[in-house]
Amino acid sequence: MASNPPKLKIEITANERLQNLKNTFGKKYGESPLFYACAPGRVNLIGEHIDYCGYSVLPMAIEQNILAAVSVNNSGTITLANTNPQYKDFTVSCSEDIGIDRENPTWHYYFLCGVKGIQEKFGMAQLAGMSCVVDGTIPPSSGLSSSSALVCCAGLVTVEANQKSLSKVALAEICAKSERYIGTEGGGMDQSISFLAERGTAKLIEFQPLRATDVKLPDGAVFVISNCCVEMNKAASSHFNIRVVECRIATKMLAQTLGLGSSRLLKLVQVQTELDASLEEMLALVDELLHPEPYSREEICKELGVTSEQFSSELLSANTQHVKLFKLHQRAKHVYGEAARVLQFKSACDSEPAESVRLLGDLMNQSHASCRDLYECSCPELDRLVDICLKSGAVGSRLTGAGWGGCAVSMVPGEKVESFLQAVELCAALPGEQTEETVLILMFLPDVISSPKPCWW
Repeated sequence: MASNPPKLKIEITANERLQNLKNTFGKKYGESPLFYACAPGRVNLIGEHIDYCGYSVLPMAIEQNILAAVSVNNSGTITLANTNPQYKDFTVSCSEDIGIDRENPTWHYYFLCGVKGIQEKFGMAQLAGMSCVVDGTIPPSSGLSSSSALVCCAGLVTVEANQKSLSKVALAEICAKSERYIGTEGGGMDQSISFLAERGTAKLIEFQPLRATDVKLPDGAVFVISNCCVEMNKAASSHFNIRVVECRIATKMLAQTLGLGSSRLLKLVQVQTELDASLEEMLALVDELLHPEPYSREEICKELGVTSEQFSSELLSANTQHVKLFKLHQRAKHVYGEAARVLQFKSACDSEPAESVRLLGDLMNQSHASCRDLYECSCPELDRLVDICLKSGAVGSRLTGAGWGGCAVSMVPGEKVESFLQAVELCAALPGEQTEETVLILMFLPDVISSPKPCWW
């Protein structure tokens, strides 16, 4: 895998989407783009809500992506436009500190997160002026990482426009950090796979240090993504950050009870590392040390020996200050169990046992049940969609992405794909099966993953 994002030359007229983007850019700015940048979305096959706890995840890139056309100038401003008319134009000065409005997480602020991250990386007081038109084919708020792909694309654009150079690993880490300016405390999976993906393989993404390992998916299985059409913007709600906070508090409570010293530990993986314990042993400790009833603020403060003010300032985020009760047992149990399932999934892919498709399907089903029951990040429409997929022939189906809406990913035997698609479409159209129309978006063969790498043209 190349260290830096590749720069490629392509014939614009041979690509209808690029030609349309070039034409839109010309009409908008009266000139042609200097370059184009692209960053893909992703589907997470297994490992939900555990990257920000320090655990490995197993996503792959998808052909749907964010594409930007860019020119560089001396205007002293960055001007952003979008091919989708519902996303309004925006202009910001290059010479001022770029502000990100967390209370208004509109599309251009995600782009500016990527810009700001690169600006701070190189300590640039004055950025190059840019005119940009952005085109996206990733359904928004669907769990396929449209927002992170936009941040990554913006990071690529800013690096090139300002004649800088960064490795893909460095870009992934910068974009993961800078997306937090919008208010979500993510763990880095989305940005990592957007930069580190390779054609024809899923990836095991590990952190500290960040690295990606090829995972060959089994022959004879197809991964199909379907959308329940309930949208959930992570930055516009507190659902996501509440789970991050609950995991952080669970870390502190376990560390305190185990005599590890809670002040320096922030992630559940750190507790396991300190104890040199297996994931199965961590699950047993969760059952032993954390009660299933929700914890109140007062109980947590007493156990940790902190004041209410310290609790609010050190453990909560800006948009979780209102939360009174915390389900620590359930969240920690999901994280340690899901981390184990990721390793089992990779092991089954590596060893290729005769029943690998069934084994992987079972792990996906267990993952969804844990997301639904322990992490409570599903929704009725998404649960119904998963049920429909399983009844229609999938051997495994689960929510993908943050949840609370968006997409399910299903593993379907190759010979059953056509009947599966027909059955899902039929079931989704039946009264009472779905409150909204269910849309089948994508179909993947493990050996055909299109355009997974960020590219320059």
